[in-house]
Amino acid sequence: MIRHSKAARRKRLFASVQRYMVFFLFMAFIITCCMILFFSLMEETGFHLTKENIRPAAILTFGNVVLLSGICTVIDGIRRKYMVERPVKRIIDAAQKIMSGEFSTRIELFPGIYDADGFNTIIRYINKMAEELSGTETLRTDFIANVSHELKTPLAVIQNYGTMLQASDLTKEKRLEYAKAITEASRRLADLITNILKLNKLENQQIYPKRQTYNLGEQLCECLLNFESTWEKKEIGIDTDIEEEVFVESDAELLTLVWNNLFSNAMKFTEAGGTISLTLKADGDFAVVQVTDTGCGISPEVGRHIFEKFYQGDTSHSTQGNGLGLALVKRVIDIVDGDISVSSEVGKGSVFTVKIRRKDDGEMQADS
Repeated sequence: MIRHSKAARRKRLFASVQRYMVFFLFMAFIITCCMILFFSLMEETGFHLTKENIRPAAILTFGNVVLLSGICTVIDGIRRKYMVERPVKRIIDAAQKIMSGEFSTRIELFPGIYDADGFNTIIRYINKMAEELSGTETLRTDFIANVSHELKTPLAVIQNYGTMLQASDLTKEKRLEYAKAITEASRRLADLITNILKLNKLENQQIYPKRQTYNLGEQLCECLLNFESTWEKKEIGIDTDIEEEVFVESDAELLTLVWNNLFSNAMKFTEAGGTISLTLKADGDFAVVQVTDTGCGISPEVGRHIFEKFYQGDTSHSTQGNGLGLALVKRVIDIVDGDISVSSEVGKGSVFTVKIRRKDDGEMQADS
């Protein structure tokens, strides 16, 4: 956002004073010329005001006023052509290019004399708008390319295994294997479409948080238990340290989406025999949740982009997700006015930390 500093305000004040002085000198010149003409005529007639000499003097003075007004009109027309029409035309031409999709268009600023009319301010805002639109267009293009890629992969799997299922000499074991592969690819496809729809609603503010006060520890335990079959299958150890009676006032359904995605990621990237830890602590005005895993970890560069749509830092695990889960998490946390961060080390695992404003005992008693 373009902010007006003290220097900008001083510049506008100086421009206002400058315009006043120009108009003052201009009007003084016009009035002085008219008075000189009038008194010159009166001097020629000996300053005697009679019906015979006042009428010609008035007519001649009026004619000079009309002439000077015409000269001023011509001067103003020239001024408008270079000081108004020229910058307006440049702005209109650039706006038409932006409307046609040329978001790389930028308008060159005019010399300082144009600042008094605010054209450079308008140009700065248009350039900023074009920059934002250019970024949005890039995101849209990348989004479409990534969605196409993500859709193509499971569809190709379904098509290939569907073709192989048509073979008449397949054993029962192979048929079950191919059917399982098709089912898994279909699940991934359904998850991708579901996440795209959810993310679209969140980003277009079609989902609004429904705040309610509830026990965050109970919600975390319920969400974690949904993955019991997964951690038992992979023989993953689960450590929990959940402080009791930690209440938050937030949207329980949206936060369930957050915990499910964080637990799902931890399960995916933790090898068999690893450990996942869940902690909940009350820290001042905030409830702090940490999900720790002993998975592959991520580099600092990946960590800076981990919450972007379709970003997958570890391509060796790309078949396990579609890169939308953490983007959903980040959007939900922003909506509920929370904060999320990640710290990680390659080969040692990751720690996702979520902070949500909690309700203390005093607030709970006041509500009751």
